[in-house]
Amino acid sequence: MVGREQLAACGLSAAEVERWADLLAGLDGAPEDDWRSAVAQLRPDHPFALHRLVYEAIYGAAGGPVYFPAAAAIERAHVTELQTELRLGSYEELYAWSITERAAFWEKTVQRLGICFKKRYEQLLHPGSGGWLAGAELNIAESCFQAPAEQPAIVYQREGGAPAQMSYGELEALCDRVAHGLGALGLRPGDRVAIDMPMTAEAVAIYLGTVKAGCAVVAIADSFAAPEIATRLRIGAARAVFTQDVIVRGGRELPLYSRLVAAQAPRTVVLDGCEDGPVGDLRPGDLRWADFLGVETPFAAVSCAPEAITNILFSSGTTGDPKALPWTHANPIKCGADSHYHLDIHPREVVAWPTNLGWMMGPWLIYASFLNRATMALYYGAPNERGFGSFVQAAGINMLGVIPSLVRTWRRSGCMEGIDFSAVRVFCATGECSNAEDMHYLMALADYRPVLEYCGGTELAGGYLLSTAVVPVAPSIFNSPTLGTELVIADEDGRSCDHGEVFLVPPAMGMSTQILNRDHHEVYYAGAPTHNGMPLRRHGDQVERLAPHRFRVHGRADDAMNLGGIKVSSAEIERVLNAMEGVAETAAIAVSPPGGGPSLLVVYAVLEEAGDVQGEMQQVIRRELNPLFKIHEVVVVGELPRTASNKVMRRVLRERYGEQGGAGC
Repeated sequence: MVGREQLAACGLSAAEVERWADLLAGLDGAPEDDWRSAVAQLRPDHPFALHRLVYEAIYGAAGGPVYFPAAAAIERAHVTELQTELRLGSYEELYAWSITERAAFWEKTVQRLGICFKKRYEQLLHPGSGGWLAGAELNIAESCFQAPAEQPAIVYQREGGAPAQMSYGELEALCDRVAHGLGALGLRPGDRVAIDMPMTAEAVAIYLGTVKAGCAVVAIADSFAAPEIATRLRIGAARAVFTQDVIVRGGRELPLYSRLVAAQAPRTVVLDGCEDGPVGDLRPGDLRWADFLGVETPFAAVSCAPEAITNILFSSGTTGDPKALPWTHANPIKCGADSHYHLDIHPREVVAWPTNLGWMMGPWLIYASFLNRATMALYYGAPNERGFGSFVQAAGINMLGVIPSLVRTWRRSGCMEGIDFSAVRVFCATGECSNAEDMHYLMALADYRPVLEYCGGTELAGGYLLSTAVVPVAPSIFNSPTLGTELVIADEDGRSCDHGEVFLVPPAMGMSTQILNRDHHEVYYAGAPTHNGMPLRRHGDQVERLAPHRFRVHGRADDAMNLGGIKVSSAEIERVLNAMEGVAETAAIAVSPPGGGPSLLVVYAVLEEAGDVQGEMQQVIRRELNPLFKIHEVVVVGELPRTASNKVMRRVLRERYGEQGGAGC
């Protein structure tokens, strides 16, 4: 029972306290029914403390769904349309069909996305090799320009500027000029071209123009220092590079071209990062954007085999060089499928995701938007400031992708409070394990639009888990595997279980078949268990099945630790510590003491205010997880090391702790 003192502590007026006390006292039905009644009275401008108090009063510690789809939303959904066409009775039956009849599922997907072929495939799935679209010839860039030429392809805005847009016709014309320009530089189909710049309208045109020319994009995040840039240029064997002279963030000019010069990049095309014009001089042989662009005539897309490389992406490895994972002309179909079925992206909808071409979500956003004939929205400023929220509101964004740590920043600063999210139909969260309270906060801000959790990777060109909005959504819980993807959760002995390491059942469109600088079989298949006599594919995440079609992801298997004889993932520890007042974020690692022995738990913490928090953290872990989990040390830092895709690099923290000798090992 919620008391009036608790309601008053949420900052409500006396009248509001009485109203909510009476409303909650009158709830005596099933929790889900009670939540539906209560949420009808909750508003985005109510304190979030009230939202949580009501939620916990109704559901208790077990939690439950906060979003229930309306009949109209279910009726309009692509999955409902396909389900009806196949005469299946439920979404669960549709998923079962998609994995038992996977060739038929992907055939339907190719048709629904309208994939263009120069020569149609002879066989969708080759049963022996697991290869897709056997005998076909295509260029996936052509499938990105099927919307009306006058329809907006991209809406974009610089920091402090006004929104602008580029139509599909204008975007394709710019792509053609890029393709002609590459030819004028002497580049030919199969050559590799690096892109190291922010996600701008020009970057999108460069990406698709490179693919249309039959070349491959080498993806480099614009945050990398010169040595990391050099590594990726070397592995990717790039013959040319596109970049900006500077990046403008928060009114500051951050150098970018100079990092390429320091990395001894090959011939580079440099775009202006400032509206005021170019910054600095160029090396001999490098070109300004205007001098590079080719003739203004249509370019005939180069016909390619499905397995021809379109993009080389990098996935951080635990040691040595990053893994170089190539995408082909077939991989984008997976991007299109996940967004078509699960995020339900329709033509002319506006889709946004703060991202970069150096992370898989950059090309994913291109294909998710354009294969579905939607409009992409790009904000050139920092997404952790209110200007981004104003852009979301002004652009009328319908699907907004987020990284969980970004939502945590919004919650801490309150910078998105008061933004009109009414155009948003769904959010999608990926990149790291999310926090249930943070995701609830985001949904509360948007009058309970759902946050759909997404988990996968570069090597899948999408996800193996992705929630759907046609069934109820609970914060931080996955309510579906992706259609066309079957998963198995196994324990250390390879036996099926409900909490363990996840393995995937191949084949599925989008799954990698090679790594340019590793043994693909060794990384993904060697030592993996079998399922029904077939080898499984290793993915490396720790996943818990809560119920049929309901999952929670607990982070990477290689971030698991053994504490007191019990296995726990870093993400599980961080989840409870990040919920503490005054804690901005944490990273949990296991270290070995000198001479060996049981692992020690070390927590790196970013605090909102300085203080000694180890005792309090120990109590929280004892209370929320297990009394056997003992913190050896809390190391307070200003920030956590992250990859270009914003994932915490626990490996770096382990190395750093070992180098510094810890404090008390």
